[in-house]
Amino acid sequence: MVTASHSLGNLNEVRNFVNQVFCDRHQLLCDAFPLTQELLKRKGRPCGVYFCLHGPRASKLTAIWETERNTILFYGPTGERELRIQLTATPRLEETLIPA
Repeated sequence: MVTASHSLGNLNEVRNFVNQVFCDRHQLLCDAFPLTQELLKRKGRPCGVYFCLHGPRASKLTAIWETERNTILFYGPTGERELRIQLTATPRLEETLIPA
């Protein structure tokens, strides 16, 4: 598993970064496949965002932005963790708007 660090300014940048990492690592065309997201909550409070890229042949690539530790964990099509990115600067989740 690879670990790296990166700085992002808002939720849209996080989403675009996740999409770019998926496409680079799995040799996919950017924006060719839908990327969905869902707010994660713990005890009713936002604690992260779940991203899922719905790829070719019904494959799914997932990532979780875990806001407490400010990391993004990337998982491959078999569910095995492939990459961990430590974010150095991102917005607080409470300040961002996430569609339900």
